[in-house]
Amino acid sequence: MSETKQPSKTLSQIPLSILDLAPVLAGQTPADSFRNSLELARKAEQWGYHRYWLAEHHNMVGIASSATSVLIGYIAGGTSTIRVGSGGVMLPNHAPLVIAEQFGTLESLYPGRIDLGLGRAPGSDSWTTLALRRDPRSAAHDFPDQVEELVNYFQPKSEHPRVRAVPGEGLSIPIWLLGSSTFSAQLAAVRGLPFSFASHFAPDSLFAALDVYRQNFQPSEDCRAPYVMLGINVICADTNEEAEFLASSIYQTFLNLARGLFKPLQPPVANMDELWSPIEKASILQKMTYTLVGDPAAIRQKLDKLLDETGADELMVTANIYSHEARLKSFELLSQVHRGKK
Repeated sequence: MSETKQPSKTLSQIPLSILDLAPVLAGQTPADSFRNSLELARKAEQWGYHRYWLAEHHNMVGIASSATSVLIGYIAGGTSTIRVGSGGVMLPNHAPLVIAEQFGTLESLYPGRIDLGLGRAPGSDSWTTLALRRDPRSAAHDFPDQVEELVNYFQPKSEHPRVRAVPGEGLSIPIWLLGSSTFSAQLAAVRGLPFSFASHFAPDSLFAALDVYRQNFQPSEDCRAPYVMLGINVICADTNEEAEFLASSIYQTFLNLARGLFKPLQPPVANMDELWSPIEKASILQKMTYTLVGDPAAIRQKLDKLLDETGADELMVTANIYSHEARLKSFELLSQVHRGKK
């Protein structure tokens, strides 16, 4: 448990947001995924969700959000009020100037609604990393300098700028650092940036990262106090049994990744024990410590416990559910839990 845990807030006191991996379902196409994402974003806006983020991944047949900035524009253009952003853009894959221009364009089109979350992982395998970065050995080490360069592109025009981001210069775009270790937590603290931890797939370093971030935080003009967002998986249904059935799709995803297999999101199964070994099961369930599965009452209890343990300021929820209708219902039920209706 975090030694620097902040006084916990109740669930209804914190913003609730969505991380959409734009899952490609078995038997469907990325075009289907994009339509599903837009419908979910529009519903999320109605249900009171605060942000809708999309994550950069490459060479993964089950995730369609590789052109993250393009997809952000699609979602922002199809909604009206919800904040839309990246969770995140893997900055070492890109020239900082290009990201400044892309997000400057998005902010110019949808003012006051765009977030820029940054990560340093490649978002893919080693072969794809080489295709993206050319020299992956230096890219990750240069991450702090890349963040600094990107931030500077958004500053008001200097007297003698050599390179300017147009659009981008002078725009106020919230920048977040994302991470699954203490590295980004330390950098976010030093730079005075909000921090989002990937609890949904990397739970081991959660409390160490929160301690590093809170203990070393230096206030900035845009972020006066530490601000922690936790990424979690939530699968909610009318009954615990139905929720567990739906969750078997994400269990299969983790199992396939552990076996080096890349597949679209698979339909749920009645018995996961027919698919994984006891060792695989234990390993995967450990990685999915912050995958909350159950009916509304069970989800509320688990979320209350999580907030008490971490003192999180915001939750960002992802839910890779095979049935689009069941996925919509899971987020609707969660919004009701958030408002205290369930």
